[in-house]
Amino acid sequence: MLAQAPYAYGLPMDLTDAGVVIVGASGDFGSALARAFVDRGARLVVSGRNADRLAEVAAATGAHPHIADLTEPGAPEALLEAAHSHLGAVDVVVCSAGVVAFGPAADLDDRVLAELFAVNALLPMRLSRAALAHLGKGAVIVNVSGIVAEQPTAGMAAYSASKAALTAFDVATKREARRVGVRVLDVRPPHMETGLATRPLAGAPPKLPTGRDPREIARHVVAAIADEANEVVISPR
Repeated sequence: MLAQAPYAYGLPMDLTDAGVVIVGASGDFGSALARAFVDRGARLVVSGRNADRLAEVAAATGAHPHIADLTEPGAPEALLEAAHSHLGAVDVVVCSAGVVAFGPAADLDDRVLAELFAVNALLPMRLSRAALAHLGKGAVIVNVSGIVAEQPTAGMAAYSASKAALTAFDVATKREARRVGVRVLDVRPPHMETGLATRPLAGAPPKLPTGRDPREIARHVVAAIADEANEVVISPR
């Protein structure tokens, strides 16, 4: 467990033996984050919907797996309760869950729009709300939005909007949480080679440049958490 030192930006955060919860750990970026945290000596609870993939991540990192669909009512609160029981204390909560859809805004149906916002915006918002009820001074909430939050992309309007909604939430919540000593970190990575673009809810991806290696970005993010950054914006190259 991390010592509950007075909260201040700019002071290094020792992740050795820190209790870390990673949501979306069954995805390529989430699993890369899990490995990067373990390399820093953290103890993990990992959550996702793909039981087989989550079991692989848990076996590779020594993490405790928690299979759940966090879009379900009460699921974020249940995850945090389980994490506290397993870890003893939670110091970092990371949400890297996400889905994508492509195509003109006029062609997206209601189901696709609803799922984009349920997973990309509402899930991390509800997880953040649950985390704030559990975390103490010096703890960190990390939400992965995306560079599209500030650079909306044609053919990805609804996806861009769902990520922009999360960034807006993080910016405002960061100001509120700072009063109680909890840091909220908005991470805005570029396109990564995670395979997400090959599994869209709808549409076909536009021609995309070669993405960044998720393992490289994960190491960068974990280093930023340790260095007490309050946002992480990563360029495509």
